[in-house]
Amino acid sequence: MSYDFKMDDPQPRLLDETRQGAIGKPIDRVDGPAKVTGRATYVADVLPARTAHGVLVRATISRGRITGIDEAPLSGLEGVLGVFHGPKFIRNPAQGMAGKAPVQTDMRVDYHGQPIALVVAESLETARDAAFRLHISYEAEEAEVDPEAASAVDVDEPVRRGNFQLCWDKADVTVDAVLTTPGHAAAAMEPHGALASWEGDELTLRGSLQMLAYNRAEIADSLGIDPEKVRVLAPFIGGAFGSKLGIGPDAVAAAVAARELGRPVRVVMARQTVFDAVLRRSETIQHLRLAADGDGRLLALGHDDRVSNLPEESFAEPTTRQSQYVYEAEAMRFQQEVARIHRTPSGSVRAPGEAVGMIGLEVAMDMLAEKLGVDPVELRLRNMPQKHPISGKSFGARALEAALEDGARRFGWSERKAVGTTREGDWLIGVGMASAVRPNMLIDASARVRLSPSGAVVETDMTDIGTGSYTIFAQIAGEMLGMPTERVEVRLGDTRFPPASGSGGSFGASSTGSAVFLASRRIREKIAAKLGCTPEELSLQDGIARGDNREAPLADLIEGELDETAHISSGDTDETHFSSGYGAHFCEVAVHRWSGEVRVRRFVTSLGIGRVLNEKTARSQAIGGIVWGIGTALHEALEHDPRTGHLVTRDLANYHVAAHADVPREIDVKFLEERDDHANPMQSKGIGELGISGAGAAVLNAIHNACGARVLHLPATPDKVIAELERADRT
Repeated sequence: MSYDFKMDDPQPRLLDETRQGAIGKPIDRVDGPAKVTGRATYVADVLPARTAHGVLVRATISRGRITGIDEAPLSGLEGVLGVFHGPKFIRNPAQGMAGKAPVQTDMRVDYHGQPIALVVAESLETARDAAFRLHISYEAEEAEVDPEAASAVDVDEPVRRGNFQLCWDKADVTVDAVLTTPGHAAAAMEPHGALASWEGDELTLRGSLQMLAYNRAEIADSLGIDPEKVRVLAPFIGGAFGSKLGIGPDAVAAAVAARELGRPVRVVMARQTVFDAVLRRSETIQHLRLAADGDGRLLALGHDDRVSNLPEESFAEPTTRQSQYVYEAEAMRFQQEVARIHRTPSGSVRAPGEAVGMIGLEVAMDMLAEKLGVDPVELRLRNMPQKHPISGKSFGARALEAALEDGARRFGWSERKAVGTTREGDWLIGVGMASAVRPNMLIDASARVRLSPSGAVVETDMTDIGTGSYTIFAQIAGEMLGMPTERVEVRLGDTRFPPASGSGGSFGASSTGSAVFLASRRIREKIAAKLGCTPEELSLQDGIARGDNREAPLADLIEGELDETAHISSGDTDETHFSSGYGAHFCEVAVHRWSGEVRVRRFVTSLGIGRVLNEKTARSQAIGGIVWGIGTALHEALEHDPRTGHLVTRDLANYHVAAHADVPREIDVKFLEERDDHANPMQSKGIGELGISGAGAAVLNAIHNACGARVLHLPATPDKVIAELERADRT
């Protein structure tokens, strides 16, 4: 029987009292040796006997209907096993954690590059050749692909607080600016793939997926079978960043073909197919309006945006979510438009909302500080809210002020010079900063912990997308049960285990980790009873149980095995308190006055993420987010053919992500001492996406301080920097 726990009240800080010393330590990844020796099996590494290979065929029109699929060119091609298509096959990917099945399209094409068929053959080479030969005929329809010129635009009701126009009119200083960001791709190292096999009417699907409990329901719905007939396996995933939240066409196609052929079918997308057919981050057009009095107090804060998606898709980039609670203002206004166009569907990619929305807000704050003649850090400190400005909820632990002050001190912000006054030859040197925020979520999760004299086992269908789940869960169980992490075996990525939160939204470690914590806490209660003390008196360390002046080897208190399963869900604290991670970025850049090249030379970041579960994995996540922020500011952009919406930058040769030469040799990250009692029983918060929030804005603000160029249309490539330099007349 599962122990059900709701987060209704702040929890005691048990992990402050335990003695094993595993929590927070920079422990190496327990799965590291398997990965570096090639023993970690990703989906494309598994090849059962008689596995057939599938290649997806993609549409070459942007909108319309498929009128015919001619298989005649494949006749005589040795090794072709079948071509699969039809209404139950063609579909658009959906967001996994939304719990919705993919959209049924009935032979329709909605975007250029949409998977419309699968060719299966004995070898990958034959399947690829056959896919190229297949002839598809269409009835094409006119397709709008430009989000700025779209005729179909959904306009949301604005979120309001106070009288915006009245506050705007009485302000001493205002900023009214438009900032744009291009679309982004997740660009995970491991391409999307699936391996499907059937035993009777039961499906086993190996997939590169983030949210197995949701994915299991999605694939069952797609195939019209009971979820109990589906087993999903994903023990190792080579990055995801939102692109693997929901099932994609690879999983559906492999399952359909495997059922028809009676043998395993593997479908692994080529890199170009990943770019064409997997969710993108929408481009954004952001309208920022800030108004302040002479003392730098915000009177009005407005942040409107336009994003895009396919018709009927429900997801919209939450561009302004963070702007609704970072700063206090007498009046606020937020409104979103969704342009309905025929490009690859948009969805969650790497900190949806904050990754692009915080750039708009924090660049606008920098512009306001300059107009006011107020230090950018001081401007932010003057506008700290006491509660959530829109919802009215109380904040949990809120470390933004501390992060701003700590980061400024460590960076040497007080030595900042005026715009365009620091030079090293032809290089113009500048510094910039920005705040960072990311909501912290507690998602339903379950985990089983089993303790025997030989050690402990943790089981949950949680995934590890490279973020450290295997290691962190071993630390939590080891800490709670008083044993070294090497005596804890963690089993993940199998839907036969209790359903977890999945990996996404930076909620995995805290949500599923809390389930591990609670199951371990129940086992501690049983151990305390056997020792004859209260749970509060119990101390477990290095296999020894102590309490109420008694001491015994832990193995002597276990008869067979202690087994507990726990389930956690949000409760009353979610209704009364708003939990978020906070931070501050400080950046130094050099801008070449003639070429417009930007080099990021120094980066200092302070973050408040509650209790740190593993200092090494947390730091790695933070640095990764900062690198993404640098790439967002300077490099990353999906470019589309304006005639068809066809993606042009569709591989890693043309879609530029930040490389070693683009980032500083050392990125200095510090975690502030913090506990958020309203977040979860461990008082921890997510980290994976907080690092990217605001990081790009710090780079852009540093560029402006260096040379006076205010780049508002990302990325800040050399041509745009030169154009702004000329406009600023500082060359």
